[in-house]
Amino acid sequence: MAGKFVIKPTKNNGFKFDLKAGNGETILTSEVYTTLKSCKAGIASVKKNAPAAAIEDQTAEGFEVKKHPQFEVYTDNAGETRFRLKAKNGQNIGHSEGYKAKKSALNGIESVVKNAPDAEIVLKED
Repeated sequence: MAGKFVIKPTKNNGFKFDLKAGNGETILTSEVYTTLKSCKAGIASVKKNAPAAAIEDQTAEGFEVKKHPQFEVYTDNAGETRFRLKAKNGQNIGHSEGYKAKKSALNGIESVVKNAPDAEIVLKED
């Protein structure tokens, strides 16, 4: 089963999307967009940027700074590993959930790269 972008309305009259893997797991979540059109533009940005993005591992000491687009791997305040996808212009276009192991976060990135380009877009009504 292929991945899909699920767009859903938010409580504050905005929209956000989740990229779900073929197994239904959420692998990337967007920020809140004010319009459906801008939300769809965010999805187009993920589809375009994810396959070209380098991985910048900010958990490694003396890590190498990468050019955008990039996936930034970092440790959150709870000590979990997360990643965020930044577009060519440096804008944050999506982030992951927290993972206990860095390997799981790297697998999540791999899944975004694999699923995003061909993922269908589904509008979910609340």
